[in-house]
Amino acid sequence: MHNVWTRLNSVVFFALTVLLAMAVMTAFSTYLHEGSPSVKVLKVSKLKTLRNHAGVDRALMTLDIEADFRAAFNWNVKQLFVYVVAEYESKKNPLNQIVVWDKIVESKDDAYIKLKRHSVKYALIDQGAELRNKTINFVLAWDHMPYTGRLYQGRGDDEESKHKYKFPGKYKLSEN
Repeated sequence: MHNVWTRLNSVVFFALTVLLAMAVMTAFSTYLHEGSPSVKVLKVSKLKTLRNHAGVDRALMTLDIEADFRAAFNWNVKQLFVYVVAEYESKKNPLNQIVVWDKIVESKDDAYIKLKRHSVKYALIDQGAELRNKTINFVLAWDHMPYTGRLYQGRGDDEESKHKYKFPGKYKLSEN
């Protein structure tokens, strides 16, 4: 007859095998689901400041965002990481991508985002002084974070998910 440790070992590894099989089935059950969130509005509503500080340009602004991410959720999605990326070219770098706003959406109930004149979380900072007269592309993107399985990203490539904004030629001090 087997002793207690041998029996405990069998039970634990059987449970781990069942857990692994269930995790694999969960991942495969939602492998093809990507959802299609709809973005209705993404735009810069107001440029608050554009200034040069210590040799680098720094901009603060407010955004209008209206997007519905409920279609991205399924029973394997733990949360979505939603963010707005500012993209532009400069002399130093052919592609600059800076996250200016983000939010973690943890449930389908919170997946409808509607913000008016919402201040960005992070300043748009250029390595040089090249933001003046620069056209910046703002894009809404998101990362799916499942309980188990592959991680994948989504990005709004339609016209509502993108916004072009041209910065002024002169520095702008803050307004109240």
